Amino acid sequence: MTNPLLAPSTLPYNLPDFAAIRLEHVEPAFDKALATHAQEIAAITTADEPTWENTVEAFELAGADLDRVMAWFFNLQGTDSTDEFDAVADRIVPKLSAHIDSIYQNGELYSRITQVEAPDDEESRRLHDELQRRFTRRGADLDAAGKSRLQEINRRLSELSERFGRNLLADTKSLAVELTRDELAGLSEAQIEAYKDGDRYVVPIELPTTQALQAELEDSGARHKLFDASRARGRDTNADIVKEAVRLRLEHAKLLGFASHADYVIAEETAGTAQAARQLIADLAPAAAANAEAERKLASELAGEEVDGADWPYWQAKRREQELGIDEAEIRKYFPLEQVLEDGVFYAAEKLYGITFKRREDLVGYHPEVKVWEVFDESGEGLGLFLGDYFTRDTKRGGAWMNNIVSQSLSEGTKPVVVNNLNISAPADGDTALVSLDEVSTLFHEFGHALHGLFSNVTYETLSGLSVERDIVEYPSQVNEMWMFHPEILPNYAKHVETGEVVPQDLIDAVTASQQWGEGFGTVEYLRAAALDWAWHRLPASLEAEPIEDPVVFEQASLEDAGLMHPLVESRYRTSYLNHTFSGGYAAGYYSYLWAEALDADGFQLVEEEGINRRTGAKFREQILSKGASRDYAEAYRAFRGRDKDTRPLLERRGLSGSDISS
Repeated sequence: MTNPLLAPSTLPYNLPDFAAIRLEHVEPAFDKALATHAQEIAAITTADEPTWENTVEAFELAGADLDRVMAWFFNLQGTDSTDEFDAVADRIVPKLSAHIDSIYQNGELYSRITQVEAPDDEESRRLHDELQRRFTRRGADLDAAGKSRLQEINRRLSELSERFGRNLLADTKSLAVELTRDELAGLSEAQIEAYKDGDRYVVPIELPTTQALQAELEDSGARHKLFDASRARGRDTNADIVKEAVRLRLEHAKLLGFASHADYVIAEETAGTAQAARQLIADLAPAAAANAEAERKLASELAGEEVDGADWPYWQAKRREQELGIDEAEIRKYFPLEQVLEDGVFYAAEKLYGITFKRREDLVGYHPEVKVWEVFDESGEGLGLFLGDYFTRDTKRGGAWMNNIVSQSLSEGTKPVVVNNLNISAPADGDTALVSLDEVSTLFHEFGHALHGLFSNVTYETLSGLSVERDIVEYPSQVNEMWMFHPEILPNYAKHVETGEVVPQDLIDAVTASQQWGEGFGTVEYLRAAALDWAWHRLPASLEAEPIEDPVVFEQASLEDAGLMHPLVESRYRTSYLNHTFSGGYAAGYYSYLWAEALDADGFQLVEEEGINRRTGAKFREQILSKGASRDYAEAYRAFRGRDKDTRPLLERRGLSGSDISS
């Protein structure tokens, strides 16, 4: 019987045949795909005189079987991880790392790629430049000893990344908090029932430090239990991984001629220099800290005592309710999940881009909870498939993310298949899933990533979709968040789950006004995590002689240095569960959310000026979403906005208009 991972799918858009593929297929397919890819690379290096077609384009088309195996495996490892999956990962990840290094350290292949002349078009030139950078950044210019050491480092870092994410998932599961029914006071009956596990009530831990339920639980003890459990993740399991990972990343950077890992990363980003990215944090810190302290005092006044990090969200919510008339539990009733998705997220995309969505009940996802939609362009032509996987599971890592299952490429004739993952608590049987405002925002955010993948229209997969600089990749997603409160969008989907009543205008006004409520807290929370990420990757060469013994002590010193040591605001993520940095590919890049927000705040002003319409949508799609990395992003943004970015809209959005940010 043919291994289903070793043949192109016969399903629409090359959707993997999830019903036919099993874990046992992975390793045989992986070994075969590795061998095939090695043969394809060898054929390129022994071909006649190198040309664009027999070298660069052949390189682009090589490895299709391996891409197919890895797309299936790593997608499911994040959503349905088991001990069996982890065991397979332990065996294949080192092999994969060594294979990738063997390609990018292949001197003959590197020489042929540098020799060829790129065709005279921007996409081809950018592909040529990108491939040459990849080779140099993988050690193609190093001597034999340097290449060997770099391979060892890369292999070990891959293993550490796997272990960090695995430990975090295990801790997140084991630290789920058991609460009594009385301790759940403040939640709706439907919410309480959703946490019922036999004769107990168990609340799972969300990825950020501050848990959403801290704003709703009336019992301070319950809030503290949840908060303390969140902060305990990875404390005993990930400290040694972090220390080894940052030491190896520093050595990796030095081998390639960089002073630090941050310098190595930033060389590929639009920020340009480590100082520019660091300055972004430094410029915002004082005003954000001052705003946070003012918000804390207001919350403490209402509480009648000084509040701490566990209680602050509750009293801040109470203050919001008192000042703006916003009851978090009542607001949820206007946001049923499917309604938000189809009449909000999809509706906004239809208004802007003319696309439509059709549920494909005939297509099977990788889990019974996964739904599949076919996405159509205005002309009726199919653009690709969108998969939605929205509920938390014990086997699913925390947070929210988008993956490409199939990437768009004109040269390969492939259209995109993308998936959005969230971790919304599943409702009790028969109940409707209601989502918080934060979850509504996340639904819009992740779909912005999905649109970036779906609208990709480039020749080469290397440049498609989200293959852009890390500090730009969040730009389309953060722009898409802005539609959730747009007056033409919100009334279409914010309808009461029981009565069908459209959300009242006064509540819309209150919700809109609340966007800046708590921005001081939120900004400090984010900046602290960004500062930690940055501190770990700006470590000096002396690290090898003076290793860090206690990550917690290092955290405190780093936050003090950044001016962000507010005693009652936790980092959005502590080091021990800073998954973006130590397992998620954002090392020295967590600043990018704020960097991209400067673009989306400015770009959204154009939409406010022009209105939500097809003309504006077409411009954003053509200049930004469709281009992937085939065009310089500064030029693309200028073509969309009509000028370079202005940072003032970001400052206004975050209530920091008295600050300044380097552009």
